[in-house]
Amino acid sequence: MKSLLSKSGAIAAGLLLAAAPFSPPLLAAETVDAVAANAYAIDNFFLFICAVLVLFMQAGFSLVESGLNSAKNTVNIMFKNLMDLSLGVILFFFIGYGLMYPGETMNGWFGFGGFGISATAPEAVGGNLHPAVDFLFQVAFAATAATIVSGAVAGRMQFKAYLIYSAVITAIIYPISGMWKWGGGWLDQLGFYDFAGSLVVHALGGFAGLAAAIVLGPRLGRFNEDGTPNAMPGHNLALSTLGVFILLIGWFGFNPGSQLAIAGADNTSIVMIIATNTMLAAGAGAVLAMITAWALFKKPDLTMALNGLLGGLVGITANCDSVNYNQAIIIGAVAGVLVVLGVILLDKLKIDDPVGAWPVHGLNGIWGGLATGIFGGHPMMAQVIGSIAIPLWGFATMLVLFLILKAMGILRVSKEEEMKGLDISEHEEEAYYGFDIYTTQ
Repeated sequence: MKSLLSKSGAIAAGLLLAAAPFSPPLLAAETVDAVAANAYAIDNFFLFICAVLVLFMQAGFSLVESGLNSAKNTVNIMFKNLMDLSLGVILFFFIGYGLMYPGETMNGWFGFGGFGISATAPEAVGGNLHPAVDFLFQVAFAATAATIVSGAVAGRMQFKAYLIYSAVITAIIYPISGMWKWGGGWLDQLGFYDFAGSLVVHALGGFAGLAAAIVLGPRLGRFNEDGTPNAMPGHNLALSTLGVFILLIGWFGFNPGSQLAIAGADNTSIVMIIATNTMLAAGAGAVLAMITAWALFKKPDLTMALNGLLGGLVGITANCDSVNYNQAIIIGAVAGVLVVLGVILLDKLKIDDPVGAWPVHGLNGIWGGLATGIFGGHPMMAQVIGSIAIPLWGFATMLVLFLILKAMGILRVSKEEEMKGLDISEHEEEAYYGFDIYTTQ
């Protein structure tokens, strides 16, 4: 009986196969086309998701900056972050993208590839990416560079002055120095390496923030007459902590996305290594910042640990594809120590940076560039030159801009407006309506 059933099943299967429509095997060329089409879809979808993650970092910056500052400036900080992105998208579309990827018009220092989205970006020309997704990814980076300054100037810069700054850095300053490396400019030709932007993005924004903080001067009451600093705690460290976690999540778009592809075994492997290095450096940065602050201040400080995590992320961003896991931990650990020392240095110099933008992004942007030469095997002299040129460009150009705005009388709010808070004086809006919180710093 078993044999009979088996034979009957085989006959039925044969009849079904015979009745099925004939599907000729794919030709070799058709197979290649199908694989290429799948790789194109995978790579573009991968970069789209990474672009969204980087855009999500704007939420993280908003929460970190507002939480570390007075409640009476919350609306102002949120508004500045919104405009960094919104104004930046439009200006980077019309001007910045063409400056950053000028194509054949580039002379090493400057060029312009045209208005709007074009296919002049090196990864879009003859590559596997649609120019539109490349633009979306790049404009998210531009918005990140711009928004770093928002925290450094919190509580004392006029809103219209900030809009002017945001427009200039997004449309001109960031794209030009970005082209020096990512657009095939003179730093790239020199052999300088910055995988995802420790210098191109973070150091530029950090040193722009330093220039702003110097020209603006400190917040009222930040320093005593003898130069000793007064602590001005943020109004909501829960918001700041949540913001740091959001930034950490967004960084997995920032760093792995900079591989620009994930299809294929080689790309998949390096993306996973980049992601792991990113997480290891972040953890090491938080731990070493906590230990350093604990040793110096005799207490574990949450804000130092939060900034230490961010410092570790900044330090690994230039070299996350070039170092091993142990080296990533070392890079993050050094970054965590530098964050604490950077905050102390700013206090000694009586420079008021409410969120630690320069220690996190500026100082550790330089460290990331140098660490790329030390651990990543890239030419050290080129790393030194790039680690000087980009911060100097950001600091010098923004220093001139802020001095011009100060001379025009539109940089800093009045003493009365600062005491009242920028939410009311600049916007006549309250972040926490119904609470009497606007009479204190």
